Amino acid sequence: MRMKRRKRTVLTRIRDVLFCAIIYLFLFLPISVIVVNSMNATTSKPYLAWKGFTLAWYVRLFDNTELLGSFRNTMIIAVVSTLLSTIIGTMGAVGMYKYKFKGKSIIDGLLYIPVVIPEIVLGISLLTIFSKVNIPRGMLTLILAHVTFSIPFVIFNVRARLAGYDNSIDEASMDLGANRIQTFFHVTLPVLAPGIAGGALLAFTLSIDDIIISYFVNGQVKTYPLRVMESIKSGVAPDVNALSTLILIATIVFVVLTQSGILNKNKKR
Repeated sequence: MRMKRRKRTVLTRIRDVLFCAIIYLFLFLPISVIVVNSMNATTSKPYLAWKGFTLAWYVRLFDNTELLGSFRNTMIIAVVSTLLSTIIGTMGAVGMYKYKFKGKSIIDGLLYIPVVIPEIVLGISLLTIFSKVNIPRGMLTLILAHVTFSIPFVIFNVRARLAGYDNSIDEASMDLGANRIQTFFHVTLPVLAPGIAGGALLAFTLSIDDIIISYFVNGQVKTYPLRVMESIKSGVAPDVNALSTLILIATIVFVVLTQSGILNKNKKR
């Protein structure tokens, strides 16, 4: 009986490892292709045939001013839109949680519209609005568009944190002499910090990744996703893959540092 149980346990482990290997292969194989192709020595389109190993594309990357400029635009838009959407979303979430007013349920339901509707519909809608009010398409319209679709995600994250919030903490703070502003910044805000940080990171990621809405409102300003989309017509050059690899490495380093910090805090506790 024990032998049979051991065999079943071994077979179960092998099955689990095999399933995990298949899942991770499915997730990371496309990423590994980008990394490998960034070191491809080929110089002929569509840059798919392997011609040997080289790091020259990482050097040429810094000579591609258009590509680097598009990445700079993406980062500026992502940072500014994240800051604005985080501030507005946090204020909206706290206000809707603490105060009751007519039409609150309607506004609550409307928040889901930018999340569930197709991005192409939202892109066309924003383009129509900007055209009606004569706002020239460019950096400003890109930031406004990214703030628009990022705010609901911030609100949802902050509201999830507010679900277990104890209002008696605020009351105790004001009983001890603090006004509402002091209570918000010194009591409420630290409690909501994890939800705010999660919403900000999600907004930042969505902004960097967006291509459909940006396509309608960009004007002459090119973001990194739009530049990559244009390059697909003639084959994605290895310098694009090189920049993508550098972004991937920076993301991995950020995740590792974040997770190690969380683990260290848990160990101390």
